[in-house]
Amino acid sequence: MSSKPLKWVPIGGLGEVGKNMMMFEYDEEILLIDAGIMFPESDMHGIDAVIPDYGFLKNKRDRVRAIIITHGHEDHTGAITHVVRDFPNAPIYATPLTRGLLEVKLKDARVLDRSKIHTIATDGEIEVGPFRVEFFRMCHSIPDNVGLGITTPAGLIVHSGDFKFDHTPVDGKPSNFAKLAEFAGRGVLALFADSTNAEIAGTTPSERAIEPTFEHIFRDAEGRVIVATFASLVSRVQQVVNVCDVYGRKLALAGTSMVENVKMAQKMGYLDIPDGMLVRLEEANKMKPDSVAIMATGTQGEPSAVLGRMAVGKHPVISVMPGDTIVMSAHPIPGNEEYIHRIINRLFQRGAEVLYDPVAKVHVSGHASQEEQKLLMSLIRPKYFIPIHGELRMLKAHARLAHELGIPRDRTFVVENGTPVEFVDGQARQLDRIPGGYVFVDGSGVGDIGKAVIRDREVLARDGFVTVVIRRDRDGRLAEKPEIITRGFVYMKDSEPLLQAMSQAVADALKDITDKTDESAIRERATEALSKMIYNETKRRPMIVAIVA
Repeated sequence: MSSKPLKWVPIGGLGEVGKNMMMFEYDEEILLIDAGIMFPESDMHGIDAVIPDYGFLKNKRDRVRAIIITHGHEDHTGAITHVVRDFPNAPIYATPLTRGLLEVKLKDARVLDRSKIHTIATDGEIEVGPFRVEFFRMCHSIPDNVGLGITTPAGLIVHSGDFKFDHTPVDGKPSNFAKLAEFAGRGVLALFADSTNAEIAGTTPSERAIEPTFEHIFRDAEGRVIVATFASLVSRVQQVVNVCDVYGRKLALAGTSMVENVKMAQKMGYLDIPDGMLVRLEEANKMKPDSVAIMATGTQGEPSAVLGRMAVGKHPVISVMPGDTIVMSAHPIPGNEEYIHRIINRLFQRGAEVLYDPVAKVHVSGHASQEEQKLLMSLIRPKYFIPIHGELRMLKAHARLAHELGIPRDRTFVVENGTPVEFVDGQARQLDRIPGGYVFVDGSGVGDIGKAVIRDREVLARDGFVTVVIRRDRDGRLAEKPEIITRGFVYMKDSEPLLQAMSQAVADALKDITDKTDESAIRERATEALSKMIYNETKRRPMIVAIVA
């Protein structure tokens, strides 16, 4: 065992659900694992996505030896285009389906030619600097999902990846229990394990558990069946294909990512779709409603996704109609519940029947519940345990399970993003946190929107803004009463008395100005007087901008 330290740093995914990313560093050589995104929270107005804050690594980019992606879901792959731009020399390793999903993203972002992607089998092995990485199959809600056994000079690390122990997976390929037992025989320094369902007792049902529900829905539906799910959930697409085949329905795809991912998965042999089943959306619109099904994106309430546009009647091709059965085949990501419920209500208003968990068994989690998490820990028997992937409450719940199984508290580390754990001579200790936070993606901008802008947007969303235009004459005095312009504060046509009072308040505050009065002082006095007057009258605090002309 080496006396040099092995350092692990969680970059994303700890203390939150999404944007999973971590690094291991040994002897100044770095291994990165995953590069995911997180959906914006309700107070992140205008933000498209949040990516991990790996800024502290940019001055070490030449030391990054590899990037490993464990599977193809957005919370593990969504930031890959940004990572490729920032670490152009680091090769990417992924299993076949994961590679295909990555290439769709990289091609769309026009950075595919900059990336160096290598395909690894689900039982493959690579040597990367001081790291020997063994891939092993773990069941999840997507094929080709893997965990990692990382042999380092400091000891053996096991990373579960996202997992559950599904004995009847859709692709027929269960988790590799033999490999887990083999790791235990070698002696595991530390286990890093998925905590998403650590608060849920029992075991997570098999993916096949939803098939009877789907058959019931397709058998009884008198109109179209619209199944909404994640674009990368290839196994769910196959399940819908199978039931369409049984009940003689054609299948149309809605959403660019859904279309591209299905095309890629079908080409690679991960989807078996009968000839002639797939039709274009425009064709589906002309068919009898009871002879067609549609798969769409937008299960997390994203307003720009297919389901969100359908809910407000703004999709260019699909209009929701009475008789439609809409299936929400995904669990809400924490923080998205408000958006999802709003869309479900709007779909009901348009006459559709909407089925969602827990109203109907139309989705099962891809993550292990407590009994499976206990089984993993019992199989691995690690010296140290570190819960990963989840909000702090989930990490804490997972740690409690470890304590129940006899892993001591001083050998369990519950940490959040940026807090490293170092292993030296078989011993572990927690280090000081590395500064970092959210990196916001807003349109084509990445990281140029900070907390100050988000706070401004929150004020604008809550109370709107007021602009006061102050015009001066040649002597520097007021040439006329200040003009008030507002948006999102009051409706101007119905608020003339208030607007006049606001204008008068500014005029009173500036009645003694001359050509010697500084413009910045005028703006400050006008803003202060207007803010005080508005709060006294309305108890609101809109953003105020003063313009001196």
